[in-house]
Amino acid sequence: MSGHSKWSTIKRKKGALDAKKGAEFTKLARLIEVAAKAGADPAMNFRLKLAIQKAKAANMPSANIDKAIRKGAGLDKDKSSIEEITYEGLAPGGVAVIVQALTDNKNRTVSDLRNLFSKFGGSLGNSGSVAWQFVSRGILTVAKTDPDLELKAIEAGAIDIQDQGDVWDIHTNPIDLNQVKQALVSVGITVQEDKLALVPTTLISITDPNLARKLLQFMDALEENEDVAEVFSNFDIDDNILQSLE
Repeated sequence: MSGHSKWSTIKRKKGALDAKKGAEFTKLARLIEVAAKAGADPAMNFRLKLAIQKAKAANMPSANIDKAIRKGAGLDKDKSSIEEITYEGLAPGGVAVIVQALTDNKNRTVSDLRNLFSKFGGSLGNSGSVAWQFVSRGILTVAKTDPDLELKAIEAGAIDIQDQGDVWDIHTNPIDLNQVKQALVSVGITVQEDKLALVPTTLISITDPNLARKLLQFMDALEENEDVAEVFSNFDIDDNILQSLE
């Protein structure tokens, strides 16, 4: 599977973090809150551990992280009202999109998303309408510094390795993510990022620059919505087109 220009890679190349730290911290707090509902101890709650790692990487203050954990775990009077909801739809060009939202107002979120899909020529679908085109994976991002990385990754339990240009993405079964990470670290591999993600099983190649531009604008608009935590898609844009758009 060519993943060279998938949305996750494009975001990494663009450095597409929220421009406003306040908005970024709000999203991260919600992510921690939802994860902490399964337990406040990151040693026993791997999803919470990942959320905390992400927050620390964004320089979120420890006090904010602790507050979100307590709120999500129900340890404070002010308990979390955040719900995790997944939306599915089609973007322009028949591209499949899955949006993972963290919201305290489902009506607002679905209305905002429906309007965004419609504005860019897409449509919000029903549950299951595009999810069959994705699989759940753990992803470890590592630099291309070790010539034996592929062998070491396979020995560690990886199920796929993808070339993302300047880095490798090592895919695992979701439940094996931490185990594979620790195995790689033990043989001297530095993991730049570890996360859980939805990976497309097939990609739609985008060759029209105008459609490519529209898709990127649409994805940016989704990412900027305050309720949106993650966006996954199955489009693949050629590097030459990306460079022309830049």
